[in-house]
Amino acid sequence: MGPEQLVGGAAVAVTLAVGTLAGVLWKRSNGRMSTVDTMVLTADDIGAEPGERATLVQFSTAFCQPCRATRRVLGDVTAMVEGVVHVEIDAESRLDLVRRLDILRTPTVLVLDAEGRIVRRAGGLPRKADVIAALGHAIDGRPDDR
Repeated sequence: MGPEQLVGGAAVAVTLAVGTLAGVLWKRSNGRMSTVDTMVLTADDIGAEPGERATLVQFSTAFCQPCRATRRVLGDVTAMVEGVVHVEIDAESRLDLVRRLDILRTPTVLVLDAEGRIVRRAGGLPRKADVIAALGHAIDGRPDDR
């Protein structure tokens, strides 16, 4: 083996290692609810009346497969929790809001409290249990667990 082959092999190994690490980190954060800096959204922003207790805002696109599953999860949760509504926003038609909120992928779910403050956020398909826990923070005003 010549020096060029050793350098090439090392480059491939490093590229694979970095790619694997990036994939693992992405998978660990996919769909996880995270705390966010407080920002308030109004009925005009989301294009619908917010829920009395909380609002689940979902940013979707037409051909997004995880968006369909997210719609079902959020629909199930809103059916279980009184005073909570689910609002789905087409990201492509609301680029102004997408940019303002730094939405980088679909689905993205925002959990708003009764005043419209964003208290949690998830990129990707969230688990039902995580959505319910995030609603607890929005409804009960529980402190962040950062």
